[in-house]
Amino acid sequence: MRLAPVVDLTAAEQTQLAQWARGRRTPVRVVLRAKMILLAAGREENQQIATLLGTSRQTVGLWRQRFVTHRLAGIVQDAPRGGRPPHKRKALVARIVKTTLHATPPSATHWSLRTLAHHLGTNPTLVQRVWKAHGLKPHLSRTFKLSHDPHFLEKLDDDVGLYLNPPEHALVLSVDEKSQIQALDRTQPGLPLKKGRCGTMTHDDKRHGTTTLFAALNVAEGTVISTCLPRPRHTEWLKFLRLIDAQTPSDKALHLIVDNYATHKHPTVQQWLKRHPRFHMHFTPTSSS
Repeated sequence: MRLAPVVDLTAAEQTQLAQWARGRRTPVRVVLRAKMILLAAGREENQQIATLLGTSRQTVGLWRQRFVTHRLAGIVQDAPRGGRPPHKRKALVARIVKTTLHATPPSATHWSLRTLAHHLGTNPTLVQRVWKAHGLKPHLSRTFKLSHDPHFLEKLDDDVGLYLNPPEHALVLSVDEKSQIQALDRTQPGLPLKKGRCGTMTHDDKRHGTTTLFAALNVAEGTVISTCLPRPRHTEWLKFLRLIDAQTPSDKALHLIVDNYATHKHPTVQQWLKRHPRFHMHFTPTSSS
């Protein structure tokens, strides 16, 4: 004869379960599970608990075992569902995004939910969900931008995945450069602040040419690696990559999210990356109106 596992609660668990059991804003499923565990801690049998709460003995036994194994976290979150991943659904979502971005319906300027659903043999509800998830609004002709990048969806998933779920033992850096920054200076030094007088400066300035700012943002820590170089060529880009290499831990892989600037794809840069396998370049999708 199988015996139900004994449930022993700590003071903190007792308080939390009691709060969930009487909580008005707690999800109903969590309220029911909390009541099951509280009755189980009172040495009630599964059948008695099922009768009191209007459920089945199998359900009580399931959540009793889940609590004994995983404690409070086991009753808050459901276990992962079985079955194969929905490959057909994923392929259909990719077709909806690609058709929205790279095609137009006959005799119309943009797709609607129903025309696109009829064209792909699906339902408008799914099209609406996909558009909402990807921020697609083709009916807003003044603000919506169509991307002509054939790998738009793959690049989008790759970049967003790096931000939301960065890989272990690696750093994710968002890298970009700002060119043609004017280096200006005042013709005379300003007078310092003092009591009764604000800081002063001359109305004219002296130009010292332009510079280019290279910056890499560490997404996880919010730190920045930066330098100023005279021009935005591939030689300066390589200097900045070497600076990143010197100022980051050598035992971690580096994932750099960069735009589609031709300097980043120069053959010399590609050869350098092959000699430094810890660098991984991730290009953002091309966006054009």
